[in-house]
Amino acid sequence: MIKNRLKQLWAEGKPTINGWCSIGNPFTAEIMAAQGFDSICIDLQHGALDYSAALPMFQAMRASGAVLMARVPWLDPAAIMKVLDAGAYGVICPMTNTPDQVAEFVSYLRYPPQGVRSFGPTRASFSQGPNIAHEANDEILAFAMIETAEAMQNLEAICAVPGLDGIYVGPADLSFSLSNGRLTPGFDRDEPEVVAALKDIVAACKRHGLRAGIHCGTADYAAKAISWGYDMTTVGGDSRFLAAAAGATVARFRELAGDAANARDDGGY
Repeated sequence: MIKNRLKQLWAEGKPTINGWCSIGNPFTAEIMAAQGFDSICIDLQHGALDYSAALPMFQAMRASGAVLMARVPWLDPAAIMKVLDAGAYGVICPMTNTPDQVAEFVSYLRYPPQGVRSFGPTRASFSQGPNIAHEANDEILAFAMIETAEAMQNLEAICAVPGLDGIYVGPADLSFSLSNGRLTPGFDRDEPEVVAALKDIVAACKRHGLRAGIHCGTADYAAKAISWGYDMTTVGGDSRFLAAAAGATVARFRELAGDAANARDDGGY
């Protein structure tokens, strides 16, 4: 089985950057994967796509060499096993708030005796190489999301679940939940109580030998997260990059066109 390059990079002490695909289109995914991200995650929870879109996106990104992952819609064995059989090398599972839920999640990613994953790697057998049944348990990454006050209360027990590889922080939901709805959901939080929670998550991961990942809005904040000890940072995503680049272009045009129009008026035309 082809080795998981993320695990190799982390073993070398290198932090990684993860791309995020929310648009259900193979060409968009191919463009994202060509930009040099270490990994790319397809978002089946909040993304505008489903499994029928995710499969050709995996195919379009294969040649890039990026490690391909998926965030599943929920703690659902069918959804988890489908993305694995489609070729995902890692799964991020949302709303895993208790150690029992995390243990259940891990069991769906692992073949027996470590778990209950059903064998049928339809596409993975071509994209990941041979011997999947005996090597996948060591190569596939299981990331449980910490994004609620309940999960924070259970953080230590969650991190102690056997077979878990890492924690992935959803800062929008986490800040909203920790503040009892006082804070507007969003990325790149600087509120002291949220920053403290983000640092507590890293510390818990280090105590239990786990990798810590977080969703960021900017490269500057991602660098800050890495300085705290995060191993994987997601910076933006396809829909945000598209909106930001288009918005900046239109704004610049309006500015320059206004200057040009003023110059023309001043010229007496």
